Amino acid sequence: MAEFEQEQENLTPESESIQEQKQENLTPDLDAKIKELEHELAVSRADFYNYRQRTIKEKSQTRQRAQEDVIIEILPVLDNLDRALESAKNGGDILSGVEMVQRQFINVLENLGVTAIKSTGENFNPALHDASGTELTDNPELDGKIISEILRGYRTKERILRPSQVTVGKMAN
Repeated sequence: MAEFEQEQENLTPESESIQEQKQENLTPDLDAKIKELEHELAVSRADFYNYRQRTIKEKSQTRQRAQEDVIIEILPVLDNLDRALESAKNGGDILSGVEMVQRQFINVLENLGVTAIKSTGENFNPALHDASGTELTDNPELDGKIISEILRGYRTKERILRPSQVTVGKMAN
């Protein structure tokens, strides 16, 4: 800083004129460089905006295709349910038809990576089960065990889709 101040004090009118000419010569170059950099920034912003829009659209299309794949897997189950109901209207055995549809639906879920959560007779696990109530028991082996399943739970490898609603045994005092 001291050098700059000393340099400024040593400026003569001739050297001031030379300095002004240097600045005038540099100004068009700097202006051109600033315009070039502003243009590059605008192009980069537009590219990033387009990238974000494209990513949002691709994500939406992927989600839509996944839903359509699930619907395609479920449609044969609906077809068989329709056949079972039609058969029942004509005097057929509806119970066996509905059981067949249930097995088919479970197979579809398994193909999608969904499995039922084991409950009755298992130890209560709050990560897998939702206790709807307790049932007093005199059997110490049933203390903390699931006595009955009210609603079946389902999971994938990574996630609990719905915990089982269960009744848990509790030792009577």
